[in-house]
Amino acid sequence: MIRSMTGFARIERQYAFGRLSWEMRSVNHRYLDFSLRLAEEFRPLEADIRECLGQYLSRGKIEASLRFFAAAGSAGSGLELNLPLAHELLKVHGDMAGLAGAEQQPDIAQMLKWPGLIEEKRPDPAPLQAAAMDLLVEAAQELQAGRAREGEQMANAIRERLKGVAELTENVRAWLPEIRAGLKQRLLDRIADLPLPTDPGRIEQEVAFLIQKIDVDEELDRLDAHVEEVYRVLELNEPVGRRLDFLMQEFNRESNTLSSKSVDQRTTQAAVDLKVLIEQMREQVQNVE
Repeated sequence: MIRSMTGFARIERQYAFGRLSWEMRSVNHRYLDFSLRLAEEFRPLEADIRECLGQYLSRGKIEASLRFFAAAGSAGSGLELNLPLAHELLKVHGDMAGLAGAEQQPDIAQMLKWPGLIEEKRPDPAPLQAAAMDLLVEAAQELQAGRAREGEQMANAIRERLKGVAELTENVRAWLPEIRAGLKQRLLDRIADLPLPTDPGRIEQEVAFLIQKIDVDEELDRLDAHVEEVYRVLELNEPVGRRLDFLMQEFNRESNTLSSKSVDQRTTQAAVDLKVLIEQMREQVQNVE
């Protein structure tokens, strides 16, 4: 089972403290690359988020964004008076007034400017962050499932091309005896037209050399082996994109050799058709995880 590197997932849920929403997009990439957009209260989770996504995804460029909409009337940030500091400031004010021999009311406005007198109290971020991580797992699973569904479609497309490759190699293998016999006869006819006598033994050697030079049995065997290997790899339950990409290179190598050795219009056309099928498979493979 193969998975695509292209996918989309969106998970949204309402909680007592507000609404959380994860949105993820993924496209093909040589490695696993994350681009995260998080609100300030979720920044401490960045390392955990990357680790979590890495458990479900192995390749692709992943864009993930987390949005938070606080519920109306939910406990939010608040201001709190630092009572020990306030009492200390009032005591100092009273001591200064006593030393000056004059009673004076404290200037509250000026006291409020004292650093640390007013503290901002934020709600406990733990429940909010825990909910975000739980929702992240669901989003990652949905993204993985979407990539698997698209991967199955890609696998079917690759299998169809593999059938075409197998048919072409079978056809070429069936044509080979006729092609060899025809090549031998053409060479003998040309030699017979020569004005000078020739050594029959030497002629047979040259004919055998030329037939051996155009022999493509080995290439056809390797193409068949590559077809079987791709079928096997498509069933593996692991990331196989790089392995399939290597096999596409090997397919190209054999098709190029087949084309260079061709001495018949049918095998030449078969090599061209083979290259078309390989390119179509390669385009699919470029997006496999």
